[in-house]
Amino acid sequence: QVQLEESGGGLVQAGDSLRLSCAASGRIFSSHVMGWFRQRPGKDREFVASIRRNSFSTFYADSLKGRFTISRDSAAKTVYLQMNSLKPEDTAVYSCAIGPGLTEARDFFHWGQGTQVTVSS
Repeated sequence: QVQLEESGGGLVQAGDSLRLSCAASGRIFSSHVMGWFRQRPGKDREFVASIRRNSFSTFYADSLKGRFTISRDSAAKTVYLQMNSLKPEDTAVYSCAIGPGLTEARDFFHWGQGTQVTVSS
């Protein structure tokens, strides 16, 4: 079974940075993608960023590109999300996921429990 566990969330002030981590275990297809999604209060879940497990190709939500950076380790067992210049609007539960998709949540089959990121003004 595939298991994902996020870490690194917390309470920060506007302008601060955070680095989220997602550790994956289990049987994972090498062709699958690892991604980050978030759900802000009162809003639908939205795509943040993703990276291929068999390459270093990355994909970003247009509104977040430049502030957020996704990366992975060599074994593709851990994916990271570096978040810079955080804004209160970035407050959300951030979840990592694995699947054959690129940017659509419905195309990701395995999900972590999520980690809370809160950005104060």
